Parts: sequence; C-alpha cells; structure tokens
Amino acid sequence: MFRDVSAVLFDLDGTLIDSAPDLGAAADRMRTDRGLPSLPAERYRPMAGAGARGMLGIAFGMAPDHAEYDAYREEFFRNYEQRMTQLTYAFDGVAELLVALRDRGLAWGVVTNKSMRFTGPLTRGMALFASAGAVVGGDSTPHAKPHPAPLLEAARILGVAPQRCVYVGDDERDIVAGQAAGMGTVAATYGYLGGTADWAAWGADAHIDSPLELLSLLQTRGKA
Repeated sequence: MFRDVSAVLFDLDGTLIDSAPDLGAAADRMRTDRGLPSLPAERYRPMAGAGARGMLGIAFGMAPDHAEYDAYREEFFRNYEQRMTQLTYAFDGVAELLVALRDRGLAWGVVTNKSMRFTGPLTRGMALFASAGAVVGGDSTPHAKPHPAPLLEAARILGVAPQRCVYVGDDERDIVAGQAAGMGTVAATYGYLGGTADWAAWGADAHIDSPLELLSLLQTRGKA
C-alpha cells in the first residue's frame, strides 16, 4: 500500500496508548471531591481523545464557555499529572509493532495534541517510548493538528522527507493533518472511536483494526 516508507508517526492517546482510565479517574476525582457520586469509567472513555474538554463535559456537563471552566481545567490537569501512568497501557500489539518497525530499519515518532507538560513526563515514564526518534506535542509548534506543522516538525527531527512518512491516528484531525503534510495516512479504528465516528468518511489512505495490521501496509526502501 505505502511504498518507499522511511518513518512512521503516530498519534498518542487512542492510537499507541489507552490513557482513558487515568484521564477518566482524574475527572472523576473532581466529582467525588465535591461529594458527587462516581461515574463508571466507560462513561468517560468515548471522550478520552478530547482531553480536558471531553472529561469535564462528562463529569460536569461543562463546556469551555462556562465561567469556571479554566479553574476546573487546571484542577483536572493537576489530578492527571499525579496519575498519568497508573492505569495507562499500550494497546495490544503496539510494543510488537514498534519492535518490528525498528527491525525493518524504520524510524518512528509521536505527534500528539497533548501538551508537552503531559507528553514529556508520560513518554519518559513508559519504556515503550525509549526508541522514539521524535516526540512532538500540541505546543511544540505554533499550530496543533489538524495543521500539518507538528507532523512536519517530527519529519524534520527524524531527517525524513514528509512524503516518506506515514501518519497513524484515531481522529479525523489526524488524517487531515497527515494529508496536509503530504504523508500517507492510516485511520486507527481500535482506539476511542466507539460507534460514533464515521472514520470511512475521513478519506484516509487505509485503516487498521489492530496495531499489527500496519505492517502489511508498509514497503520500505532505505532512508530519505
């Protein structure tokens, strides 16, 4: 499917790792701290990809235009910082996929809209990311996805031409960003999509229902 690939870039939450349990727990603590009943983890999961906005929306029905949103968001951030890797884990097959990419001589990296305040400690705290050649957060460049700037920055760090990169993500903004950067795009349908997202309408070059399916899509021919 993809020819002359030199590097694979991945979104983070919902693509490489399942961080929904820790994100949901950080928001749920805010409820219980206020004497409200805890919500089931599965209530938070579908909105995990939306970060603080999604978690506060579930926990309190709160939108960003709420007068107290900024204060609640910072409280959520503090809670999340205290537990970022307690329940977070790599999706089944991700560790094997990354080993296989390295065995093929491919570079790999992370491009996420999660700010480096969280992305840095999280990726340093999980052995999974020790071999990542680039980690680009939502505030690493002046623009976040769906702008192509973060993807182009990751390609620059890896020393690979954008057209020799493939970008894998579980949200429409990932596909939009990858296309704008001139990269091959793959929709990861195993993440937080549930039954709500019409990933087929995103226009990705391919989709995968599990991480290891990516390997059958890649053909390599050295580095750019």
